[in-house]
Amino acid sequence: MTTAAPPAPAPRRTLLRPRGLVWSVLRLHRTALVVWGVFVAATAALLLWLWGPGSNAAQAEFDRYGYYVPYPHEAKYAYADLFYQPSALISLAIFAVPLFAAASLIGRELEDGTAQLAWTQSAGPARWLAVKLAVPAVLLTTGTGLLMGLYRLAWSAHSGLLTAGSAPASLYFSIGPGTVAYTLLGLALGAVIGLAVRRTLPALVIAAVVQFPISAYRSLLWPLQHSSVYRHIPDVPVRGGAHRTYLPSPDYWPVQLTETAIVLAVTALLVAVAFRILHMKAATA
Repeated sequence: MTTAAPPAPAPRRTLLRPRGLVWSVLRLHRTALVVWGVFVAATAALLLWLWGPGSNAAQAEFDRYGYYVPYPHEAKYAYADLFYQPSALISLAIFAVPLFAAASLIGRELEDGTAQLAWTQSAGPARWLAVKLAVPAVLLTTGTGLLMGLYRLAWSAHSGLLTAGSAPASLYFSIGPGTVAYTLLGLALGAVIGLAVRRTLPALVIAAVVQFPISAYRSLLWPLQHSSVYRHIPDVPVRGGAHRTYLPSPDYWPVQLTETAIVLAVTALLVAVAFRILHMKAATA
């Protein structure tokens, strides 16, 4: 007499593991995901260092000499120079977003036919594009939002150590919500270019050409940028010298929020254009 073999156990699913198109996007662009994660972690570590132990030597120099540090006591000056580096890194990341979206996220899949294959199987064109935009949007918003918050934390704690007294125009964006808005704008812009061009290398070049003036001149869009972004508070005597405080201009938040709203509105318009282009391309595919 034979006995039936017990049924094979059903495969266990990991509840936190994404499935379907979301998992496909993460797996396909895992290299970009790793690069983005390393960038956010490294920049966050630098900002935390600037907020905490990195400021100790500069604060000691300031407490002893004030703003007139004699040579070779330059710890405060070195700290001020280093303080602006995260802003440059964030600007570089914002510049790279539309290039990635145009070439790797959208253009490559349209060029090699994997997008069209997905449309005929588990997902239609609209759902394919929605997931393609939603997944990186969440990751970009989370990463840039974290860096923006840490930058504001460091600025609030140690802005008095900056020898120039006020930050350059690029820092003005890095410590406000415009940082996140411009990142999403780059994602939408890259998607439009990738859908319109449908070729990896041309989409990459066009995205770079279009994004360059946006990155180069965005700090000059508002008249406030041509004057002082921060109000000067007269020096107050402290140990070894004077204490100089620079507060944000009263126009800072109105300008930041207005700019963020405009950029997000343009982003929404570009997303609508992307879906319109996709609809026309899918109809003729």
